[in-house]
Amino acid sequence: MNELKLSIENINPAVLWGPNNDHFEIIKKQYPKLKIVARGNDVKVLGDDAELTTFQEKFNHLLQHVERYDNLSITDIERILGSKVELSPTPESNDKSTTGDVIVFGPNGVMVKARTANQHKMVDSINKSDILFAIGPAGTGKTYTAVALAVRALKNKEIKRIILTRPAVEAGENLGFLPGDLKEKIDPYLRPLYDALDDMIPAEKLKVYLENRTIEIAPLAFMRGRTLDNCFVILDEAQNATDMQLKMFLTRMGPSAKFIVTGDVTQIDLPKKQQSGLHTALRILTDIKGIDIVYLSGEDVVRHKLVRKILAAYGDIQ
Repeated sequence: MNELKLSIENINPAVLWGPNNDHFEIIKKQYPKLKIVARGNDVKVLGDDAELTTFQEKFNHLLQHVERYDNLSITDIERILGSKVELSPTPESNDKSTTGDVIVFGPNGVMVKARTANQHKMVDSINKSDILFAIGPAGTGKTYTAVALAVRALKNKEIKRIILTRPAVEAGENLGFLPGDLKEKIDPYLRPLYDALDDMIPAEKLKVYLENRTIEIAPLAFMRGRTLDNCFVILDEAQNATDMQLKMFLTRMGPSAKFIVTGDVTQIDLPKKQQSGLHTALRILTDIKGIDIVYLSGEDVVRHKLVRKILAAYGDIQ
């Protein structure tokens, strides 16, 4: 009798094993000749070589399904364990009307989609270009779509890390002295990035990613002097970066990196004497191959219907 050891540390075990370990019991019944023991993130399987090889192949398909969809039903288990070596598409993925626009699956199978024409352009653009500028007013899904693209790249193992950054500039308010350590002082500026991640990665997994720096969220000033490689990097609120800051950020790019820069030129919070580096970048980088610019408009506003009317009243959109 031989032994096989497998790890499930990259997925949520509660999703894999199901409520009251129902999924685990189904898997055991599918392989009566094997002794399967699960403890924490480790799975130990005892049996003969042929059975172990088959089990490992099918079990890896189960893990891939959970990692992609963060969901697993009894029907999924029966289909995957009974399928051929080439895993057939799930019924959901065959339904173009429900998953054709999906960028990534969040907790419990929640679908994060490109919902507008220009959000679709962002998806297409980052597949072709290494640097993407996504420019548009509030509520157009610039940051949300960018974070979804980064999470998708991480899940697909196209990159090893996600780095999210934004300038720590007060939005027209004097916040004064903020109590706490450095993280506590900075986090309020970065909260929109955390909110987006919460929608796309299970809480426990996100906590691990943040602790082991697979996902890093930091102010723009912390990027100085670094080379950012084999990662997906998003600069949010780039309209609040100066010329020097934006140049510094763009020149951090390593050979195997993707950069997305998001900004809203109608909401610049810099002091009046400072010029937004985003204006300069959009002017001088337009014709460089490998850099793309997507402009989002009022038609892309995906927040409450009143947001579009408010933006129009302020003259930010037509």
